[in-house]
Amino acid sequence: MRESFRWYGPKDAVPLSAIKQAGATTIVSALHDVPNGEIWSIEAIKVHQTLIKKSNLEWGVVESVPIHEDIKQRIGNFEIYIKNYKKTLENLASCGIYTVCYNFMPVLDWTRTHLYKPLEDGSTALSYEIDALHAFDLFVVKRIDAEKDYSLQELEAAKKYYDNLDNTQIDTLTKSIIAGLPGAEEGYSMEQFNKRINAYANLDTDTLRSHLIQFLSALMPTAEACGLNMCVHPDDPPHSLFGIPRVVSTAADLRALFTAVPSLNNGLTFCSGSFGVRADNNLLEMFKKHASRIHFLHFRSTQRDGKGNFFEANHLEGDVDMYTMVKYALTEEKRRKAQGRSDWEIPMRPDHGHQMLDDLNKVTNPGYSAVGRLRGLAELRGLALGIQRNGL
Repeated sequence: MRESFRWYGPKDAVPLSAIKQAGATTIVSALHDVPNGEIWSIEAIKVHQTLIKKSNLEWGVVESVPIHEDIKQRIGNFEIYIKNYKKTLENLASCGIYTVCYNFMPVLDWTRTHLYKPLEDGSTALSYEIDALHAFDLFVVKRIDAEKDYSLQELEAAKKYYDNLDNTQIDTLTKSIIAGLPGAEEGYSMEQFNKRINAYANLDTDTLRSHLIQFLSALMPTAEACGLNMCVHPDDPPHSLFGIPRVVSTAADLRALFTAVPSLNNGLTFCSGSFGVRADNNLLEMFKKHASRIHFLHFRSTQRDGKGNFFEANHLEGDVDMYTMVKYALTEEKRRKAQGRSDWEIPMRPDHGHQMLDDLNKVTNPGYSAVGRLRGLAELRGLALGIQRNGL
């Protein structure tokens, strides 16, 4: 696996020099200053690329080229935004960047209710509490007809949760969910957030899936001509939020997507943590089924409690069988290399590390402090070496 690290640009609290010391060789990054829907110019790509090269690192994966909300709803200027997206892909390929991770989550990107859950060892982790999300939806956002989406038991639990919050806790919860997590590209005021979710009120699962398929169908000729791989990231968490459907959450979702758009350039970012939140997702079967089109790996593990809550576990703990996941990844690389595929080595990055040690006293992007990800990368590197030395 090609060891990678995410970098949010010159303002990132974790500099490229630290990533270099962690042993990663590939940078996962994006032009976060370019507004959603606009073209990434060759000049801007090269400036960012040059910054990375100066540290003797390679910008190997884009995460992400965000998809404008008009494309997801197929309204307004969606055709212009698709045209712009194609041009961005062409420009990236002309600069030698051929892997683009993206997601199709409406309104919100990855979502957590708490960014600093205290753990027994003194570190903190990202976490998601279902009652907190429901309480926010019902009593802070006050989404129209939201109560229809919940059972009586869920309504009572959300009300109890909300009643125990003070104003500071409500403000913290609000910021955690809608202010914009790192990589989410967009943050919202409460007024903007309400407007966004109301725009999806009449959009069902089949329609959203159709919009994703139409988007990818339009992109594939460009991607194939450029030799560029699009890698959809699964929904995080992998279920509906605020009454809005999500369509990259389950094995059935992947089957529908790749059946409709079978090109291998229509690929997958296999995020073991996102898929692993659902107990009904068999990660190993999903990996084997789609191994040939997995172009990017996010290895992390989540710990479920069976009630809808989860937190980010250490990389070799939690509900994900990381030994088998890494073994499958290495086996797929071996198969590709034997076939003579130039993309046989799959970029992998450790995801969502704990905030720990010196980073507890620093202001860093939630989930993207240096030491927690360094620990994750070191553990995954050691696991991979052990598997290889054991005769893979």
